[in-house]
Amino acid sequence: MTGSPTGPRSVRGSSGTPWLYLAPALVVLGGLLVYPVYQLGLISFLEYTQAQVSGGEPTSFKGFGNYAELFGDGEFWRVLLATVVFAAACVVSTLAVGCALAVLLTRVRALPRLALMLAGLGAWATPAVTGSTVWLLLFDPDFGPVNRMLGLGDHSWTYGRYSAFLLVLLEVVWCSFPFVMVTVYAGIRAVPAEVVEAAALDGASQWRIWRSVLAPMLRPILVVVTIQSVIWDFKVFTQIYVMTNGGGIAGQNLVLNVYAYQKAFASSQYSLGSAIGVVMLLILLAVTLVYLRLLRRQGEEL
Repeated sequence: MTGSPTGPRSVRGSSGTPWLYLAPALVVLGGLLVYPVYQLGLISFLEYTQAQVSGGEPTSFKGFGNYAELFGDGEFWRVLLATVVFAAACVVSTLAVGCALAVLLTRVRALPRLALMLAGLGAWATPAVTGSTVWLLLFDPDFGPVNRMLGLGDHSWTYGRYSAFLLVLLEVVWCSFPFVMVTVYAGIRAVPAEVVEAAALDGASQWRIWRSVLAPMLRPILVVVTIQSVIWDFKVFTQIYVMTNGGGIAGQNLVLNVYAYQKAFASSQYSLGSAIGVVMLLILLAVTLVYLRLLRRQGEEL
């Protein structure tokens, strides 16, 4: 009796099948992600200004000259520091508001929960340009209702550096917290009710239940929303550009994305703008990899 090796052979032969299913998506990602990143990196090593774009001068290889010029510019470091601090404040605020409202959703009845979910999803679905314009109208020094309610008269929120950053932060949190809220709420609903009830019977407060019971069980979800928030908030462009009119008075509210836009399109220094884009990409990759590595060291399953 001859044994048939079709079983093991079929298992070995099917090892490439998942890649066949993934191939169309990989081709699309290659065209939409890999090629633009390659072009971004290539231009950052060239002398590429309006003269080269128009064909008046030949394109020349500059090597790391663009990066040396960028790192030697004090304004770049000032903008980088402002971007890091602003993005960190946005991430912490978004996570705090989103997680607090996710817990609140588990405590209210169906109708208030539905209203809060619809309001949050409405904010999430609002285009960034529209949301930024609405917030500018709300805080307008002449006609905005916020100044009247607070008794601030004709105070201009976009005139001062910190008040302008605060205004943009509020808008960013407003349009970002629904993602955190919905994701964390779904994770909380998946936690066995008996675990939360046992902690409550032991006399744990709501904060203690969140810190000692829910947060550790939701760590993989919190990792996802944190990394997503870091990426979104570090590369904020629309809100800053619209609400501070391109970066504020004398560039006091510039962040890296707006700074790159000004270098590339306002000054026609496309190679410097590309170099800033590469630096942003490397920073985001480094932050994500370090964060994931720290979690792996703690034995977390992602």
